[in-house]
Amino acid sequence: MTKGGNIEAFTIRVYGLLFKDDHLLLSKENIYGNVYLKFPGGGLEFGEGTIDCLKREFQEECDLDIQVGDHFYTTENFVPSAFSSKMQVMSIYYKVSCKDLSPLLKRAKSPELKKHGDQELIWQKITALKESDFDLPIDKLVIRKIIETK
Repeated sequence: MTKGGNIEAFTIRVYGLLFKDDHLLLSKENIYGNVYLKFPGGGLEFGEGTIDCLKREFQEECDLDIQVGDHFYTTENFVPSAFSSKMQVMSIYYKVSCKDLSPLLKRAKSPELKKHGDQELIWQKITALKESDFDLPIDKLVIRKIIETK
C-alpha cells in the first residue's frame, strides 16, 4: 500500500506569484461552497505544460497576459487533496510579471462569492501576509517561504 492509501489520481496545480511594489496578488475564491484565499492559478490540463497552464489560468482568472519567471517552489511531500479523498496534489509555483495590469482595474465589482467559481482578486501587502489566512497546506508553506525571503 502506498503512503496515500486509496489515492487513485494526481492533480497538478500551477500558481503564479505576482508582486507589485510591496504587494502580492491573491485570489479569494468560492470552491465547492467554501471561500479560500489562494494564489491565482489552477489545474494543469492534459497535453499542457506548466508555463502554458499558468498563462492560460492568469488569462482566464485575471484577464492578464503574464510573463513567467523563476520557479519558486514545487510540492516536496505527499499532500492529499482537500477536495477529493482519492486524489494527491502536486503544486508548482512560479514568480510572474505583467507589463499591463490595467485589465485588473476594468474588472467588475467583486462578486459576493456565493457560488462555486466566484472570485475576487486582491492586492495584499507583503508585510501583512499571515500563514493563518490561508487554508490549503501547500499555500501556507509558500506564504512562510515568501515571508522568510522578504
